[in-house]
Amino acid sequence: MKKIKTKYIIAGILILAVLSAAFFLYRGTHSEPEKISYNKFLQLTKEGKIQKVYLDNTDKLQGEYTDGEAFITDNPRMEGLKESLLLQNIVVEEKDQSLQKEQIFTSAFALALIGVVVYFSQKNASGQKMGVIGKSSFNAVIPEKTNISFDDVAGNEEAKESLQELVDFIKNPEKYARLGARLPRGVIFYGSPGTGKTLMAKAVAGESNVPFISVSGSDFVQVYVGLGASRIRDLFKKARSFGKCVIFIDEIDALGKKRSGSLDSGGNDERDQTLNALLSEMSGFEDNEGIVVIAATNRLDVLDEALLRPGRFDRHIEIQLPDIRSRLKILKLHAKNKPLDNGVDLEEVAQNTVYFSGAKLENLLNEAAILAARRCSDKIHAEDIVKAFYTVVAGSEKKDRSGISQEDRRVTAFHEAGHALVTRLIAPENRVTRITIIPSTKGAGGFSMNIPPDRMYHRKRDMENSIKIALAGRAAEELAFGTENITTGAANDLEKATETLLNMFRRFGMNKRSGLLNYDVLYNNGFQQVQDEILEECRKRMDELLKEVKNLLKENKKLLVALAESLLLKETLDEKDLDFILQACEQAG
Repeated sequence: MKKIKTKYIIAGILILAVLSAAFFLYRGTHSEPEKISYNKFLQLTKEGKIQKVYLDNTDKLQGEYTDGEAFITDNPRMEGLKESLLLQNIVVEEKDQSLQKEQIFTSAFALALIGVVVYFSQKNASGQKMGVIGKSSFNAVIPEKTNISFDDVAGNEEAKESLQELVDFIKNPEKYARLGARLPRGVIFYGSPGTGKTLMAKAVAGESNVPFISVSGSDFVQVYVGLGASRIRDLFKKARSFGKCVIFIDEIDALGKKRSGSLDSGGNDERDQTLNALLSEMSGFEDNEGIVVIAATNRLDVLDEALLRPGRFDRHIEIQLPDIRSRLKILKLHAKNKPLDNGVDLEEVAQNTVYFSGAKLENLLNEAAILAARRCSDKIHAEDIVKAFYTVVAGSEKKDRSGISQEDRRVTAFHEAGHALVTRLIAPENRVTRITIIPSTKGAGGFSMNIPPDRMYHRKRDMENSIKIALAGRAAEELAFGTENITTGAANDLEKATETLLNMFRRFGMNKRSGLLNYDVLYNNGFQQVQDEILEECRKRMDELLKEVKNLLKENKKLLVALAESLLLKETLDEKDLDFILQACEQAG
């Protein structure tokens, strides 16, 4: 392939060189004509120094002197000019043949140059289609280098148990063939980002001791129609050459989204062809061939139904966010190559990192290691992990706070105090580990760290409490400064509250008026009038919850003011400070 490509490049360079040399040689032998006035032209004709004149309908008159040099002058376009010139023995031609020849040569050169460029562009595109793009270098990890096992994947024990059976299928297909069982052709991992879907797929290949081919769904999304389908076929052809292997397609929703059923939808021909090629290849597997396709997505609901049916992706396994025990295992796993100080309690870190994914936990310890290195320390201390935790969640503290007015500090103090106080009053099981009015690099003016307990399900009361906590900042601003002085600081809070309330009504059937109907299903089936109904219900309930929060803060205004004043004084309060202030206020009556 390289030899053929080199041959074409050399031939192209030679053709361009010859054409360029011929063009410039021709231009060199034909100098630009001399520009003269019409009066001088008449004088030279009388003197017999004009040999030839070219007549045409342009504004310029061209000709040649008796010595062969060219000239150009203005064309008066007067009648009898030709006869006058002929009477003075001057050769007259009706068309500018010299100029025409040069234009022909120049046009020919331009066309030849364009032809060469187009020819080699097509060769290059063809080579890419058949070679570089069509047969991409999908990285296959040979068994000796696939050293990841299920022991390297902390948490998700249920998923690992289900995959152990798949590993046994790949290793011993004969055992299942005797009973008429076939190897599952595809497995889909779905779940939140960073939960370890790719790592789990590598562990399947490592445990099975087979090659691991990793690609992304975006690798098959191409501009040229048919190119993505060609790459799918090449991928499976390569997989079959290994005999047994694991094909991992990350972000499969890039090529496997639901196809529209309407006739006038247009659609995406290239994506449909690519998806059809994938479906066809998976259906073409022979039973017990030993090839397993594992796909990963964050959105199982957007995938085409043809992908999810039995015989394609037979198993759907959720890779969940880790619980407290899994978080501890993950932290211990990532702390193996990091020197931790004796004062670091990973169990406490695991308790404080509710809803952290495996990737986020790894990032937490990495940030702590960076902070320790910045201090030129030999070990990672507990303070480094605490600081890294708040950096990951809310961003680093801004060093320059000179531009923040005292009034803005007061607004932020009451806002964050409202969040913290309402959390302690209505959700005492939640931990408020930190309150600060120091702005962060993520754009927050301050934050109140609210850590809920681990739960498998979210109760209606818990969801309403989370909305109240989100609204508490705005409610505290209204109570302290008046309705006309509320600020934009509650923008993110309102976004979260709205999303939670919508989910309660649309998806979870937690509203008496709408009952147990799922509004997403209704809307998808043409009941578009439900939008107004759900909007009115959400607005009404949000107002009710805000009113409840305001009344709660009014009843506990002394606690709110005490917290806000303490924040203005210290800027940051931890859990112990919050407990001390609340207890002191209760004792003072």
